[in-house]
Amino acid sequence: MRPRTLRGRLVAGVLVLLALGCVVVGVATSLALRGFLLQRVDQQLSMTVGRFAASLEHHNENGEGGDSRGQSRGTLGVRLVGGHVTDAAVVASGTVRITLSGADASVLAGVPLDGKAHSVDLSVLDDYRVMAVAGADGDVLINGLPTEGANATLRRLQLVEAVVFAAVMAGTGVAGTIWVRLSLRPLQRVAATARQVTELPLASGEVQLPERVPYDDDRTEVGQVGGAFNRMLFHVGDALARRHASEQRMRTFAADAGHELRTPLATVRAHVELARRDAAQVPPAVRHALERIDAESARMGSLVDDLLLLARLDEGRPLARDEVDLSRLVIDATGDVRVYGPGHRWRLELPEEPLTVTGDADRLHQVVANLLGNARLHTPEGTTVTVKLRVLGTGEAGRIELTVADDGPGIPEEPQKEIFERFVRVDKARSRASGGSGLGLAIVRAVVTAHGGTVDLESRPGRTVFRVFLPAG
Repeated sequence: MRPRTLRGRLVAGVLVLLALGCVVVGVATSLALRGFLLQRVDQQLSMTVGRFAASLEHHNENGEGGDSRGQSRGTLGVRLVGGHVTDAAVVASGTVRITLSGADASVLAGVPLDGKAHSVDLSVLDDYRVMAVAGADGDVLINGLPTEGANATLRRLQLVEAVVFAAVMAGTGVAGTIWVRLSLRPLQRVAATARQVTELPLASGEVQLPERVPYDDDRTEVGQVGGAFNRMLFHVGDALARRHASEQRMRTFAADAGHELRTPLATVRAHVELARRDAAQVPPAVRHALERIDAESARMGSLVDDLLLLARLDEGRPLARDEVDLSRLVIDATGDVRVYGPGHRWRLELPEEPLTVTGDADRLHQVVANLLGNARLHTPEGTTVTVKLRVLGTGEAGRIELTVADDGPGIPEEPQKEIFERFVRVDKARSRASGGSGLGLAIVRAVVTAHGGTVDLESRPGRTVFRVFLPAG
């Protein structure tokens, strides 16, 4: 399993490289020591070559042959005549005759007469370095020395190297982890600053970006990352400041325009009302024009009121904080919409006990009225609209859920992403007799947000549900 973090990968990479270095060092030292030890054995063997093997053919008064004087323990002597072993002995406490197997005899018979040492593996005596020379009687004399001492020394070296390398690997792992952790601490601070930026509400309002990271030395990789990150924060902060200034100008313009339009609209409606008082003196065409002027003036007045409300909510002006009977408010709003939409089926699902929230009764009534009016305008007659209230959770974490669901044709998936934005109208999404200004759902979200709640939408053909969550209490 590969480590996921950069710190883990760096430490693992260092340990892998160190392990490869240890393996190379271990193999090199083992080969060098083995060659040196075998060279020593070969030198000792060349000094006594043929002497012990030649003495095997001479027997003393006891019938024993082989002079072991001056020979080291384990020295092997073999005499071959015509390719067959005639005598074989090993130096122990004295000269010990041995019987070689056919395989061992074949191995020894194959040793070349070149005066050089060769390694053989004898089933009776293990590993030996042997040297073959021609005897005076046409025979072949082979002397050998065991390599067990050299092999034991080599095994001890390998054991020591394994222990030392393991200790070095463990120490390097601990020290490398600490060192890499310290070296990457600046990068961790850059990541922490980036996390702070991701947690900021960048969608709207004034945004205070965190302090810049203090690493901007282009000579280091971390400094290059820190410098690039600081430059990115500068551009992001500048863009957010420009966006906030533009939003403020738009809000100021909307509020000022609303205030300025209220007076001329009131004047227009007053003059229209004055002209309509003497209906007998007004021709039918003029009377119809006055009715249209009055209707459009009323519609424009409603639009101006909505814009002013959104402007006040954007400025963060506090709403009323009264105890509101949400159950009674839903009943009243549903009763009102039944008058305008008699062709729809309106259903209420309310708990037996009244549900109350703390907030602005007029604004909450507007939320419910906008949702119900939206369902009435954008669904055909015969559609069933269900309004439901229920409590979710208990205590301070408790919430009240208000849902307005209908079984109409639904809203296409693409417009759902911006349905709560201002002046958004999905004209082709539903059949309707008339359209609104595109501010109804924007007001719903703004009012619900001002009360500390949330609103969302779920829609598919045959079912559309608006859910409003408000803090209980």
